[in-house]
Amino acid sequence: MATVIDTTAARAARHPEKQARPDSPILPKPPWLRVKAPGSAGYAETRKIVKSHGLVTVCEEAACPNIGECWTQSHATMMIMGETCTRACAFCNVTTGLPGPLDSGEPGRVGEAVALMGLKHVVITSVDRDDLADGGAAHFAATVLAIRAAAPGATIEILTPDFLRKPVAAQQVVIDSGPDVFNHNLETVPRLYLSIRPGARYYHSLRLLERVKERNPQMFTKSGVMLGLGESKEEVMQVMDDMRSAGVDFITIGQYLQPSRKHAPIDRFWSPEEFTALETIARAKGFLMVSSSPLTRSSHHAGEDFARLREARRALTGA
Repeated sequence: MATVIDTTAARAARHPEKQARPDSPILPKPPWLRVKAPGSAGYAETRKIVKSHGLVTVCEEAACPNIGECWTQSHATMMIMGETCTRACAFCNVTTGLPGPLDSGEPGRVGEAVALMGLKHVVITSVDRDDLADGGAAHFAATVLAIRAAAPGATIEILTPDFLRKPVAAQQVVIDSGPDVFNHNLETVPRLYLSIRPGARYYHSLRLLERVKERNPQMFTKSGVMLGLGESKEEVMQVMDDMRSAGVDFITIGQYLQPSRKHAPIDRFWSPEEFTALETIARAKGFLMVSSSPLTRSSHHAGEDFARLREARRALTGA
């Protein structure tokens, strides 16, 4: 009976857990948030490689507005461990439900795809897998090692879940796999966690980022927030301070875009000038790298940003 119920649930609406949320009006996008629809030859080639290797990308699952630009340049953010998440974040467009078993062949296929695309920098993210004893930590580590074997010249950035209620050793497995950048997004300010990110805990996520630096001080850490969910400028500045206290090197700040009426509504659109002002503030607080604009996303221009991040450290330390 349990199997029948789970199967039925899996076939339900894309976001069954959000059906209780009253339909929210979708605000029209301002001019600075409008992008061209994808359709270039480069986009088609990237899509072909992704599909032929049976891979999932967060570009598609999260309805990223930058997919046309990134895929045209053969940049795709791989999403491992399936396309079904165990969390029900109010901002996210990824399917929520009961995930299937892990695919042991996935790390190898990701490595092959990275090599085939000729990527110099690759971003690997995942759904939350609260159903797994280690939250998927070993699978993350296996993917990093597979990329190292297939494309040894590529630098690797991982965007991980929070591994909430998992052993600290699970986090260490991911850190010790040796990615070049360890990214975990705080997403929003602490006051909004209960409504926007109910399955997560702000200070646990902050502690995860701090633990990365404790275990490997040389590893770059990165985190990001979305604006437009009802936060104040002062709250965003406090999150910046919290990140710096945890040793975070790189902050991304972008505009939240509502995927559907079942998702959290947009409180307001922050202007490009406001994003520029926040970038200035973040740099003054000591971040080595800052990306702040309406269309900023964690993996947008990640390769170029990583190169600048590395140069910023060299200029600061001489190493």
